[in-house]
Amino acid sequence: MTPDPRLRAARRCHNVVNPFHSTHYFSPDLGKELAAVGVEDRSAAYFAVRSAAMGAVGAGTVSSTFYNFKHDLVARHVPAVWQVASPETVLAARARAVDSTLRRLLGEETLASKEMAEAAELALRATEACTRHARPLYAAHADLPVPEAPHLAYWHAATLLREHRGDGHLAALLAAELDPVEALVSHVATGKGMAPKWLLATRGWTRAEFGEAADRLRARGLLTGDEELTLTEQGVQLRATLEERTDVLDRGPYEHLGDEGVARLTELATGFIGAALGNGAFPEDLIGKTA
Repeated sequence: MTPDPRLRAARRCHNVVNPFHSTHYFSPDLGKELAAVGVEDRSAAYFAVRSAAMGAVGAGTVSSTFYNFKHDLVARHVPAVWQVASPETVLAARARAVDSTLRRLLGEETLASKEMAEAAELALRATEACTRHARPLYAAHADLPVPEAPHLAYWHAATLLREHRGDGHLAALLAAELDPVEALVSHVATGKGMAPKWLLATRGWTRAEFGEAADRLRARGLLTGDEELTLTEQGVQLRATLEERTDVLDRGPYEHLGDEGVARLTELATGFIGAALGNGAFPEDLIGKTA
């Protein structure tokens, strides 16, 4: 764990703000809205909504910025998806899906509450210290307008904070010499990552490729020799170092917000995501090592 208490607090804040952004990826509303504009394939919809802020980019850009998706899967849908729906159309559909998802998960009273407006103000203040250089997904989303409705403004800020940290995390993965599949396998082995069944269903890698990556990690001394995905002491240290490096690269927004602001945003975000989880925002089997 990062020894600096401020970095620990920043990570705790991220861990409850980030899922607020992710709720729409698992919402039936997203599939409905994207299908209405002609994008019916689930993978195509995900690639489109997350990359649309960058414009009608090609498969190479998406594979580069998303990191852990197999390029073959990306190229199957990008850039073809832009012939079906423009980035502007996709962004509008995503906004409708986010709005309906949050209304269903949290209710009108929560969305209109002073606490939601306060969370939006705090999160947006944090984003004032985000940086664009070498952060393509963040930079693209930072060029989008801030929505007026507080719950959408908070979601927008959560998106900026998520992509800002994510862009930095990719730099840490490269420095650790973890390729896309190795990054996935090592994260699963922590017990905190997405379960293999979900990764294999969404990232485009085969079970054989997943196993080969595990073998490479064993050869590096990062996984134990048995069939279970269990980190060695060296593997635990590598994953800890990865997160610590990501914390350092992502410290700016939270230093800018200040200790009291971080604590308050964490408190508010915890309440919102707790309510969303209680209303089925994510599949129960999303996290874990079960294949």
